[in-house]
Amino acid sequence: MVNFTADQVRALMDKPTNTRNMSVIAHAGDGKSTLVDSMARKAGIVANTPYKDTGLDYLQDSSITIKSTVVSMYYELDKGDLASVKQETKGNEFLINLINPVGHVDLSSEVTTALRVSDGALVVVDCIDGLSLQTESVLFQALNERIEPLIVINKVDRALLNLQLSKEDLYQSFSHTISSINTVISALDNSIQIHPSNGAVAFTSALHGWGFTLRQFATRYAHKFGVDKEKMMTKLWGDNFFNPATRKWSTRSTDADGKPLERGFNAFVLEPIFRIFNTVLNLDPTRETIDALCDKLNVDIPEEEKELERKALLKAIMRRFLPCGDSLLEMVVINLPSPITAQRYRVQTLYEGPMDDESALGIRDCNPAGPLVVYVSKMVPTTDKGRFYAFGRVFSGTVRAGVPVRIQGPNYVPGAKVNNDLFIKSIERAVLMNGRYVDPIRDCPAGNVVGLIGIDQFLLKSGTITSAESAFNMRVMRFSVSPVVQVAVEVKNPTDLPKLVEGLKRLSKADPCVRAWVSEETGEHIVAGAGELHLEVCLKVCTCSFVESVSVMNSLSQDLENDYAYVPFTTSDPYVTHRETIRAESRIVALAKSQNRHNRLYVSAAPLSADLIKSIEDGTITGPTSRSGDPDFSRVLKEDFGWDISEARRIWAFGPEGGPNVLVDATKGVQYIGEIRDACVAGMRWAVKEGVCAEEKVRGVRLNIMDVMMNSDAIHRGSGQIIPTMRRACYAASLLADPAIQEPIFLVEIQCPESAIGSVYGCLNNRGGKVLSEAKRTGTPVFIIKAYLPVSESFGFDAELRDETAGQAFAHSVFDHWEMVDGSPLEKGSKAEEIVVQIRTRKGLKPEIPSLETYCDKL
Repeated sequence: MVNFTADQVRALMDKPTNTRNMSVIAHAGDGKSTLVDSMARKAGIVANTPYKDTGLDYLQDSSITIKSTVVSMYYELDKGDLASVKQETKGNEFLINLINPVGHVDLSSEVTTALRVSDGALVVVDCIDGLSLQTESVLFQALNERIEPLIVINKVDRALLNLQLSKEDLYQSFSHTISSINTVISALDNSIQIHPSNGAVAFTSALHGWGFTLRQFATRYAHKFGVDKEKMMTKLWGDNFFNPATRKWSTRSTDADGKPLERGFNAFVLEPIFRIFNTVLNLDPTRETIDALCDKLNVDIPEEEKELERKALLKAIMRRFLPCGDSLLEMVVINLPSPITAQRYRVQTLYEGPMDDESALGIRDCNPAGPLVVYVSKMVPTTDKGRFYAFGRVFSGTVRAGVPVRIQGPNYVPGAKVNNDLFIKSIERAVLMNGRYVDPIRDCPAGNVVGLIGIDQFLLKSGTITSAESAFNMRVMRFSVSPVVQVAVEVKNPTDLPKLVEGLKRLSKADPCVRAWVSEETGEHIVAGAGELHLEVCLKVCTCSFVESVSVMNSLSQDLENDYAYVPFTTSDPYVTHRETIRAESRIVALAKSQNRHNRLYVSAAPLSADLIKSIEDGTITGPTSRSGDPDFSRVLKEDFGWDISEARRIWAFGPEGGPNVLVDATKGVQYIGEIRDACVAGMRWAVKEGVCAEEKVRGVRLNIMDVMMNSDAIHRGSGQIIPTMRRACYAASLLADPAIQEPIFLVEIQCPESAIGSVYGCLNNRGGKVLSEAKRTGTPVFIIKAYLPVSESFGFDAELRDETAGQAFAHSVFDHWEMVDGSPLEKGSKAEEIVVQIRTRKGLKPEIPSLETYCDKL
């Protein structure tokens, strides 16, 4: 039975002070979706079925969610707890817009899209496994988006039932996990620290449906002892020890006589839980014992559940003594910021324009009467084949159907005379998205998430919708994963090719991290994803959607919403992308002459520093904002990276598309050079998009235009002459600068017992892995091994690891960095040369790299 209606939700949308937009982020398998089920069950929108949609049965068996889920929930906070909400509120009714993104690292682009429209996040951590590599990665994403985090330590039942930890050991395990998370947070923001005494940490067993924060126990003891609830919460964590003889608190673990005192958390929080577990599991309780226990706990369970035994009975008692959904929803409402609060400090990281224009002010104030600003973070497929909901958040104004709006794609440039990424259209409908279902709404004010119908053909993956002509775009999202794994797709029947092309376009639109294109050399249709599982999911969905005649279609069709092309196809073996770079400065300055021989370009190449490359890729440095030079940008390059200020002011462009390559005007006294600037930038971006060695993207190269000789007549120095000449000059400069190849590297975290360590090392050595560290997890027999593993060697690594260790080892991989391949691509027999030959052969190019004379002209 649903506890609320769409009309109630729409009424609460007009109260941004009582709205909470949040995501639940965690590593796959930490119980994230089960926690969402508990919260949804409290709201009354599910019965006993999980409120998620994995989309594929074969992954649902492994409990892996591969689709994000949006749930809007109505929650009434106890009026006595309103004083604990340290921000403006209107009444005790709250709207919680919860997004449950995918947990697996290969699919973590879904986390990025969810965080952009959220103000807070529940960071779920396994009680035993602690802070995993993937959880740390998504936590960094949340902090970069200025998201307020809360901690949920899940699977506490494992520590009690499997490991049977003592109360003090369990406390130390909790404390160590919280300290690890705070250490990660402090690396980015010292002002944020999460502490259980603030009610910002929950301890749960999502599978059994129980959980608590210190606020639940503080409320019980405040009523019992007549003390202040907030003061009691501070005593229930940390080095606070209770002396039952004097009934006083102490910060020392012993009393005046030297007798040990019990920690407050152990005595007042864990002791009741341990007694319940001991009574139900170890003492074989009678019906009278169960009744007495329930009376003491002040819980009421149905008579039929009292007939249960052991774990089933324990679960029934605990979920009524400490209901998980109540604890989590109360923590979210009290501790997470409302849109009114969050947008005041998030506007600087969200909006690209000046902070004093009307759109920025509307975002800052979350003003429903201000200019419309909506950021669409994801395109969600509908049941109508080939159509999409544009899912996003209203940051300012009110979105309504039938009103013309400006649809600005990520390539929109404010003030430009011609904008190919701008459309003025009307929104057909607005809907409230709730899992598999949608409810139409008449409009949606600022501070809420919404699904829009009728604009999907004007946006590829994301974009900004506004009503103000002066509005700038919202900042483009930065993903923590890169589409480094590729496969070639080919239809079985050539007549189905148009359907495949259209289907791949829809797939690319539906997934924020999928890239699909046609190879110019071979004519193949290429699909790129973040990892092996990511591609498997995409192609499995496509296969099941494309092939109507296969037998599995009947069992999968009920879960599939992504129907793309309906044609059978085959795929190649997966392969990885590489990057081209250089190791040193050009030996000499490269010369390239235009085709008409009237223009000459002199170009040299030099490698960029690793810190500058990282800053450009992270978006910290985005290039000069004007053609005449940006003083702030130049100062940053001078102070942080040691650039000469005059050279920093003469940077023309980053490429490709703002990537980690720089074009610098190093000429002196050349007239009319500004007339060929755009052509030189276009030629440079062409050269770094398709490198000289294997036509892979270039990374970390600074290209300097040393001198230019131009024909005095402008007709002889047009773009048709300069662009290909600039490309050839860049190629020649790279060949003269000791070219190199970079390959993508995974950071792998492997969990295994001590007996399996030898087999793990063997698997890593066979695949060229490099072990970084090995450590035993505190309080468990589990060892954690961290290693670097080339992405090209990661295919089938998980299966081999399980086979070699008899299923005792589990690996989690996340993209970490690009690493230089040994040898030079110009050196016969080297590893780099082998990789280049493989890439060129696959692309249909000649196996040999073109010689220097192909690009470098003589005087």
